[in-house]
Amino acid sequence: MKSPGNAPLSFSDLGAGVPVVFLHPTPLDREYWRPLAGQLVGVRAILPDLRGHGLSPLGSDLPKGGFPQVSDAPVLTMRQLAQDVLALLDHLHIEKAVFAGCSIGGYVLLELWRQAPERVRGLALICSKPQPDAPANAARRAATIAEARAGLRIRLYDSMVQTLTGATARSQHPEMVAQLRQQMDAVTAEALVAVQAGLATRPDSVQDVATISVPVLAIVGGEDPGVTADEMRVFEQVPGGCSFHLLATAGHFAAFEQPAAVSALVQPWLQQFTA
Repeated sequence: MKSPGNAPLSFSDLGAGVPVVFLHPTPLDREYWRPLAGQLVGVRAILPDLRGHGLSPLGSDLPKGGFPQVSDAPVLTMRQLAQDVLALLDHLHIEKAVFAGCSIGGYVLLELWRQAPERVRGLALICSKPQPDAPANAARRAATIAEARAGLRIRLYDSMVQTLTGATARSQHPEMVAQLRQQMDAVTAEALVAVQAGLATRPDSVQDVATISVPVLAIVGGEDPGVTADEMRVFEQVPGGCSFHLLATAGHFAAFEQPAAVSALVQPWLQQFTA
């Protein structure tokens, strides 16, 4: 399909039942969700590759100048990603859906809520927080952009997969780490730059939490180095009600690391949408 900005968006449409759109973390792709989606029943799982990930190209229409630390960097904004997802819903003739997102996928869900709350039945956020990027992260993202432009993308991905995957998964399931690392290779240096600039400039969504009138499922990994339980507990304030869970031995890629444990939380939560 064609997303806004004339960038073709690649996706998988699996199963039948309640439409659930799954938005993956970066620098991974839709395959991140396969282990979890395969365990869910009564679900029409829609798995897009976000721009610049998997089989979806970045596009050539991204704005520049939004990230002051690297003023010439293209910026893949949460707004653009949300517009892509809304275009996908239109393409599939889906008026409303449940949405699940991990990391950047969750940030896009919060932008979706701001743009089109009438199309959202529920939000499942996994290892994703409403807070904006901390000021200290801006320098780290600028450094990552510099390394990507210096041709060090592979080294960056080797480091990312070790840092973001939980210690338990790295120790007990090294093959899983290899699978995650393989997904990263499709993200080009240009896309990595645009994503880092987009993450650095994403909006503060804390104030939007009080407006979320649909049910929320919040899952955090105890071994996640970038998202804490306290940060995600803010979702417990949503008017639509929040089911909060801590998976003590999961890292940032919790749904891939522990699909059975995450499925055991997601499946009963989804039952409310089948009535």
